[in-house]
Amino acid sequence: MSLSTALRSATLRSVLRSRVPATHLQPARGFNTSRPLNSGLTNIFDDAPSPAQVRTITPTGAIELVDGLVIPSACIFLNGRVFLWDVSSESSALSWNDKERYKIFEVVVPKPEILLLGTGRNALMPSPSLRAYLNHIGIQIDIMDTRNACSTYNLLAEEGRRVAAALLPVSPSPVPWRSSPPAAPSLRT
Repeated sequence: MSLSTALRSATLRSVLRSRVPATHLQPARGFNTSRPLNSGLTNIFDDAPSPAQVRTITPTGAIELVDGLVIPSACIFLNGRVFLWDVSSESSALSWNDKERYKIFEVVVPKPEILLLGTGRNALMPSPSLRAYLNHIGIQIDIMDTRNACSTYNLLAEEGRRVAAALLPVSPSPVPWRSSPPAAPSLRT
Protein backbone atom coordinates (compact mmCIF):
# COMPACT_ATOMS: atom_id res chain seq x y z
CA MET A 1 0.00 0.00 0.00
CA SER A 2 1.49 3.34 -0.98
CA LEU A 3 1.63 6.48 1.08
CA SER A 4 -0.84 8.19 -1.23
CA THR A 5 -3.54 5.64 -0.48
CA ALA A 6 -2.90 5.82 3.25
CA LEU A 7 -3.35 9.58 3.38
CA ARG A 8 -4.68 11.93 0.74
CA SER A 9 -2.34 14.90 0.48
CA ALA A 10 -4.93 17.55 -0.32
CA THR A 11 -6.23 19.56 2.59
CA LEU A 12 -9.81 19.22 3.63
CA ARG A 13 -10.76 22.64 2.40
CA SER A 14 -10.02 21.66 -1.20
CA VAL A 15 -11.52 18.17 -0.97
CA LEU A 16 -14.39 18.30 1.48
CA ARG A 17 -17.02 21.00 1.28
CA SER A 18 -19.75 19.43 3.40
CA ARG A 19 -21.37 21.44 6.12
CA VAL A 20 -24.08 20.18 8.43
CA PRO A 21 -27.32 22.21 7.99
CA ALA A 22 -28.25 24.19 11.08
CA THR A 23 -31.56 22.33 11.29
CA HIS A 24 -29.73 19.08 12.05
CA LEU A 25 -27.51 20.49 14.79
CA GLN A 26 -28.42 20.07 18.40
CA PRO A 27 -26.62 21.86 21.19
CA ALA A 28 -23.28 20.15 21.69
CA ARG A 29 -20.61 20.59 24.30
CA GLY A 30 -17.80 22.64 22.78
CA PHE A 31 -14.09 22.36 23.45
CA ASN A 32 -12.04 25.11 25.04
CA THR A 33 -10.00 27.21 22.66
CA SER A 34 -8.34 30.56 23.18
CA ARG A 35 -8.64 31.47 19.50
CA PRO A 36 -11.46 33.83 18.59
CA LEU A 37 -14.19 31.86 16.87
CA ASN A 38 -15.13 34.27 14.08
CA SER A 39 -12.94 37.35 14.26
CA GLY A 40 -12.38 37.61 10.50
CA LEU A 41 -8.95 39.13 11.20
CA THR A 42 -5.56 37.67 10.31
CA ASN A 43 -2.30 38.53 12.04
CA ILE A 44 0.03 39.22 9.10
CA PHE A 45 3.05 39.40 11.43
CA ASP A 46 2.53 35.87 12.71
CA ASP A 47 4.90 33.64 10.73
CA ALA A 48 3.40 30.36 11.92
CA PRO A 49 0.01 29.22 10.68
CA SER A 50 -2.53 28.91 13.44
CA PRO A 51 -3.26 25.25 14.04
CA ALA A 52 -6.61 23.77 13.13
CA GLN A 53 -8.69 23.33 16.26
CA VAL A 54 -11.80 21.35 17.07
CA ARG A 55 -14.87 23.26 18.21
CA THR A 56 -17.09 20.27 18.97
CA ILE A 57 -18.23 16.80 18.00
CA THR A 58 -21.66 17.13 16.37
CA PRO A 59 -24.61 14.94 17.38
CA THR A 60 -24.04 12.92 14.20
CA GLY A 61 -20.47 12.16 15.32
CA ALA A 62 -18.67 14.46 12.88
CA ILE A 63 -15.82 16.75 13.96
CA GLU A 64 -16.54 20.47 13.61
CA LEU A 65 -13.53 22.79 13.40
CA VAL A 66 -13.36 26.30 14.83
CA ASP A 67 -13.66 27.73 11.31
CA GLY A 68 -16.98 25.88 10.77
CA LEU A 69 -15.71 23.05 8.57
CA VAL A 70 -17.36 19.72 9.38
CA ILE A 71 -15.35 16.51 8.96
CA PRO A 72 -17.63 13.45 8.80
CA SER A 73 -14.89 10.82 8.39
CA ALA A 74 -11.49 9.84 9.80
CA CYS A 75 -8.81 12.54 9.68
CA ILE A 76 -5.30 13.42 10.76
CA PHE A 77 -4.33 16.73 12.35
CA LEU A 78 -0.67 17.34 11.50
CA ASN A 79 1.46 20.48 11.61
CA GLY A 80 -1.58 22.72 11.97
CA ARG A 81 -3.44 21.20 9.01
CA VAL A 82 -6.16 18.60 8.64
CA PHE A 83 -6.00 15.70 6.18
CA LEU A 84 -8.48 13.01 5.27
CA TRP A 85 -7.35 9.60 6.51
CA ASP A 86 -8.35 6.53 4.53
CA VAL A 87 -8.93 3.87 7.17
CA SER A 88 -12.31 2.69 5.94
CA SER A 89 -11.73 -0.81 4.70
CA GLU A 90 -14.38 -3.46 4.23
CA SER A 91 -11.79 -6.19 4.75
CA SER A 92 -10.95 -5.23 8.32
CA ALA A 93 -12.84 -3.37 11.01
CA LEU A 94 -9.47 -2.49 12.57
CA SER A 95 -7.75 -1.12 9.47
CA TRP A 96 -6.52 1.83 11.57
CA ASN A 97 -4.38 -0.67 13.48
CA ASP A 98 -2.19 -1.37 10.42
CA LYS A 99 1.18 0.39 10.55
CA GLU A 100 0.93 1.13 6.80
CA ARG A 101 -1.71 3.74 7.69
CA TYR A 102 0.92 5.75 9.58
CA LYS A 103 3.67 6.01 6.93
CA ILE A 104 3.11 9.78 6.69
CA PHE A 105 4.85 10.15 10.04
CA GLU A 106 8.08 8.72 8.57
CA VAL A 107 8.42 11.54 6.05
CA VAL A 108 6.94 14.59 7.78
CA VAL A 109 9.36 17.22 9.07
CA PRO A 110 9.29 18.10 11.89
CA LYS A 111 7.97 14.90 13.39
CA PRO A 112 5.37 15.31 16.10
CA GLU A 113 6.47 14.64 19.67
CA ILE A 114 3.24 12.85 20.40
CA LEU A 115 0.46 11.26 18.38
CA LEU A 116 -2.98 11.29 19.94
CA LEU A 117 -4.94 8.34 18.61
CA GLY A 118 -8.70 8.87 18.95
CA THR A 119 -10.30 5.46 18.44
CA GLY A 120 -13.95 6.49 18.16
CA ARG A 121 -16.57 6.30 20.88
CA ASN A 122 -14.38 4.11 23.15
CA ALA A 123 -10.65 3.82 23.70
CA LEU A 124 -9.31 0.72 21.92
CA MET A 125 -5.75 -0.45 22.35
CA PRO A 126 -3.58 -0.65 19.21
CA SER A 127 -1.55 -3.70 18.33
CA PRO A 128 1.89 -4.09 19.93
CA SER A 129 3.44 -3.94 16.44
CA LEU A 130 1.88 -0.49 15.81
CA ARG A 131 3.17 0.80 19.14
CA ALA A 132 6.65 -0.57 18.38
CA TYR A 133 6.61 0.98 14.89
CA LEU A 134 5.68 4.45 16.15
CA ASN A 135 8.26 4.24 18.96
CA HIS A 136 10.87 3.16 16.41
CA ILE A 137 10.30 6.29 14.30
CA GLY A 138 10.46 8.47 17.44
CA ILE A 139 6.80 9.25 18.10
CA GLN A 140 5.13 8.75 21.46
CA ILE A 141 1.54 7.52 21.20
CA ASP A 142 -1.37 8.22 23.52
CA ILE A 143 -4.65 6.34 23.00
CA MET A 144 -8.04 7.68 24.04
CA ASP A 145 -11.58 8.06 22.73
CA THR A 146 -11.97 10.65 19.94
CA ARG A 147 -13.75 13.26 22.10
CA ASN A 148 -10.90 13.34 24.62
CA ALA A 149 -8.29 13.21 21.84
CA CYS A 150 -9.83 16.36 20.30
CA SER A 151 -9.78 18.21 23.60
CA THR A 152 -6.19 17.14 24.37
CA TYR A 153 -5.09 18.10 20.84
CA ASN A 154 -6.52 21.62 21.27
CA LEU A 155 -4.73 22.04 24.59
CA LEU A 156 -1.33 20.79 23.38
CA ALA A 157 -1.52 22.74 20.10
CA GLU A 158 -2.29 25.93 22.05
CA GLU A 159 0.81 25.29 24.16
CA GLY A 160 2.89 25.16 20.98
CA ARG A 161 3.74 21.48 21.30
CA ARG A 162 4.48 19.39 18.20
CA VAL A 163 1.36 17.27 18.42
CA ALA A 164 -0.55 15.24 15.85
CA ALA A 165 -3.90 13.53 16.13
CA ALA A 166 -5.25 10.57 14.17
CA LEU A 167 -8.99 10.59 14.76
CA LEU A 168 -11.56 7.95 13.95
CA PRO A 169 -15.18 9.09 13.71
CA VAL A 170 -17.39 8.79 16.78
CA SER A 171 -20.45 7.69 14.82
CA PRO A 172 -21.00 3.96 14.30
CA SER A 173 -21.59 4.51 10.57
CA PRO A 174 -19.09 7.09 9.27
CA VAL A 175 -19.31 8.66 5.84
CA PRO A 176 -17.69 6.21 3.40
CA TRP A 177 -14.37 7.13 1.82
CA ARG A 178 -14.50 8.24 -1.83
CA SER A 179 -11.28 7.75 -3.76
CA SER A 180 -12.32 10.10 -6.56
CA PRO A 181 -14.09 13.46 -6.57
CA PRO A 182 -17.77 13.51 -7.45
CA ALA A 183 -18.57 13.79 -11.14
CA ALA A 184 -19.33 17.28 -12.39
CA PRO A 185 -22.93 17.83 -13.48
CA SER A 186 -23.38 17.71 -17.22
CA LEU A 187 -24.75 20.75 -18.98
CA ARG A 188 -27.21 20.07 -21.72
CA THR A 189 -28.40 22.69 -24.13
